[in-house]
Amino acid sequence: MADNQELDLICPACGKTMKKVLIPDAGINIDICLDGCGGIFFDNRELDKFDEPHENAEKIMKLIEGRTFKKVEEEEVRHCPICNVPMVKMGAGAGGVQIDVCNTCGAKFLDNGELLKIREGDKADITKVDALLNTLYQENLRSVIGENADRPIVSSPRRQFFEDLANHFLRL
Repeated sequence: MADNQELDLICPACGKTMKKVLIPDAGINIDICLDGCGGIFFDNRELDKFDEPHENAEKIMKLIEGRTFKKVEEEEVRHCPICNVPMVKMGAGAGGVQIDVCNTCGAKFLDNGELLKIREGDKADITKVDALLNTLYQENLRSVIGENADRPIVSSPRRQFFEDLANHFLRL
């Protein structure tokens, strides 16, 4: 479904009108509940542009940073403001974050703070994968060249293999 640039959306968590925020780098509008609960509504696939630590979510974060928002019951069933059908809870990122997803149009609603948790969780996963791959690299190198394995090697086909392996797992 196309970005809902024309529609004023009603927040599925608190019922307030959401504010459209243009994100020029991504060329899309994001709907944020700035006058209510601080929730963020992403049309189909928009979240994919902001959910990883290296993606630019600065404008979104600045809008919600330091503000106090209305508390809402996060476990309540939400209705998609586009389709008016119940949304389902689905895990996103690391750390057990549960977001609301519309199975009809693919839209996603995040409660206040969930985008940051998803982004931080992905950062933690990257650190864990990097540590694991460095250990595997060192152990593999140790088995091939022995005690010289602890010397830093900036570039080698073997190191490139492990970097490619890490990048593959990070894309999954």
